[in-house]
Amino acid sequence: MIDIKTLKEYIKVLEDSSLAEIEISDEEDSIRLAKPVADSPVVAFTNQGAAPAAQSAPQQAAPAPAAAPAASGKTIKSPMVGVFYSAPAPEKPAFVSVGDRVSKGDVVCIIEAMKIMNEITAEESGTISEVLVSNGDVVEFDQPLFRIS
Repeated sequence: MIDIKTLKEYIKVLEDSSLAEIEISDEEDSIRLAKPVADSPVVAFTNQGAAPAAQSAPQQAAPAPAAAPAASGKTIKSPMVGVFYSAPAPEKPAFVSVGDRVSKGDVVCIIEAMKIMNEITAEESGTISEVLVSNGDVVEFDQPLFRIS
């Protein structure tokens, strides 16, 4: 079991760093600390030797997004969690920009997941009407990346 002093040290390390989260585990315990929007750590602790039990971690409720007008067109969504890159390399131009015409199968971005660069392609032809994420953003599974009209 991780003692409170060690836990406080982990929280201090997270608060003093630019990391968004850290996870530490050994044979018996696992702990994950993450910075939510308000920069107060969220703690999830599990004892891997014990039977699974309901866990509760202090979390802040995200504010409800404002109702946006219904967007027209289709979206290209992220097939995985990772880091979004709009170009093949930092010094290269973006794969696509607003107003660009894409055909089914065209590469529109790269998502880095577990040190692997995954090319994301358009699933249908159309014109890029909106880029919904910025270069270097962490994206979630099924998060809209582009809107196509």
